[in-house]
Amino acid sequence: MGVAGGTAYVASHRDTPLAAPQFADLANARRTLEQLRAAPMKTRTGWDLPHVLHHAAQSIHGSIDGYPQPKPAWFRASVGSAAFAVFSARGRMNHSLDEPVPGMPSLADGLALAPAIDSVLEAMNRFEQHTGPLAPHFAYGALSKADYARAHLMHIANHWDLVVQA
Repeated sequence: MGVAGGTAYVASHRDTPLAAPQFADLANARRTLEQLRAAPMKTRTGWDLPHVLHHAAQSIHGSIDGYPQPKPAWFRASVGSAAFAVFSARGRMNHSLDEPVPGMPSLADGLALAPAIDSVLEAMNRFEQHTGPLAPHFAYGALSKADYARAHLMHIANHWDLVVQA
């Protein structure tokens, strides 16, 4: 399946609700992330929560600025676009929760939570306000803005699977 075919298939599933209601749309995601200021949480395993939030911000910025190490074009046009179509149809993403965005600067555990919250919220705002072209996703290839928003929300929600009360 080509990128265009994958995108057309994904678009037909855009109305499928996302599995995590707190990340059903950007407004809900923002509220969920803002609540961390009053009721901090932590991750059960893997990266700590500030690391996860900075990682999500990196991915969102990548959709605007480009990703430093995209997968090969053949991958994005076949396996990658098919994977996104499946995730979108399910309303839920499953990916390795300890893999950095390829080529993005390394992140550290042990950073403060408040700046990490600010980082991901700023990235979300930047994405929402962006009116220019979007960069191809490093794995999924070309995505519309609506599909990119869906990808970002599913990405954060997948990491949220490891978030618990502090």
